[in-house]
Amino acid sequence: MPTEILMPALSPTMEEGTLAKWLVKEGDTVSSGDLLAEIETDKATMEFEAVDEGTIGKILIAEGTEGVKVNTLIAVLLEEGESADDIGATPAAAPAAAAGNEAAPAGGSEAPAPAASPAPAAPAKADGGRIFASPLARRIAAQKGLDLAQLSGSGPHGRIVKADVEGATATAPTPVPAAVSPAAAPAVAPATGPSADMVARMYEGREYEEIKLDGMRKTIAARLSEAKQTIPHFYLRRDIQLDALLKFRSQLNKQLEGRGVKLSVNDFIIKAVANALQQVPECNAVWAGDRVLQLKPSDVAVAVAIEGGLFTPVLQDADTKSLSALSTEMKDLAGRARERKLAPHEYQGGTFAISNLGMFGIDNFDAIVNPPHAGILAVGSGVKKPVVGADGELTVATVMSVTMSVDHRVIDGALGANLLKAIVENLENPMMMLA
Repeated sequence: MPTEILMPALSPTMEEGTLAKWLVKEGDTVSSGDLLAEIETDKATMEFEAVDEGTIGKILIAEGTEGVKVNTLIAVLLEEGESADDIGATPAAAPAAAAGNEAAPAGGSEAPAPAASPAPAAPAKADGGRIFASPLARRIAAQKGLDLAQLSGSGPHGRIVKADVEGATATAPTPVPAAVSPAAAPAVAPATGPSADMVARMYEGREYEEIKLDGMRKTIAARLSEAKQTIPHFYLRRDIQLDALLKFRSQLNKQLEGRGVKLSVNDFIIKAVANALQQVPECNAVWAGDRVLQLKPSDVAVAVAIEGGLFTPVLQDADTKSLSALSTEMKDLAGRARERKLAPHEYQGGTFAISNLGMFGIDNFDAIVNPPHAGILAVGSGVKKPVVGADGELTVATVMSVTMSVDHRVIDGALGANLLKAIVENLENPMMMLA
């Protein structure tokens, strides 16, 4: 029986993507691990690998097609001894146009095919999470009476493949509680604000260009709208004197010239936040719905502006890394973020984020907490300002304004104040970060 190739979920949050480019054509022979296509998610362009071997019998979704839903049939793989004539006899031949994409009927005739029974829904774990398994693995599991929820996948992103089910033995299926039903699903919140048609009518007669939203912009709009509406934000503000840090940075950069490393102020900010999360470990946490997860390492996310949106790559274990290591890693992540070449694990996770608009001349601003993070530090530019010194004398110092946005469900006011105090002390006494 021909094997279905479905639109993969290349990240935990992916719901649809763009089939950017096919790397194979009909008639090509592929093996497990061969590259089949390039898929654009909301964040990156990623390569999609084959998990079964066979011959590409039919490509159902043309390259360049946008909005292809996860688990949509995109191609059919033929096993040894099968031919393209077998495709019309299997539900795999159903055109994918139901997902909003135009595709030629697999049978090659314009007459509608007889109605086929719908393909079984992808299995789900007991906790409601989706199980990712190759079509061949599903078929073998069904024949052997295996429960896929009990298996671990060895394929890409934990996908269950043929080898995982061949040696497994059947277990009694886990009963599904009777209360679980489609009717029990929470209702989708109605859209707020005027509709697109209403807004367009407001500007009738005015010249404008309509710009289509790509996946990244849709995701940013949806997630940050949700964040601002559901996260109880509060804000803490401090001014930081940077003169000692700038002097120390200049000394270090002279010593690092031979290694080709040049530290930025942002590198010090990352290190200061990472160390502060260790100094106030209660803040090194994330909101997890009905509980708080307090992490041991300091995984710090840093916002990187790219064309059409932004990424927040995560520097893991930032508290244990040197300033030069953080600088090198950040440059690499930022460069690949601008090319949309980051893997999902490189921009997911973290407990706290940094958004620095100081290089754009912004004095101060308030950032939106990116869930499930507990907070985000909005960093402004360093400017010369008159200040009163410790001896009461009026002097001039380089001052940087920061605002820390905090999720009150995770961090209370006094605790957030302690965290911001630790960040300020680290930046105003930079040598402490190397101790």
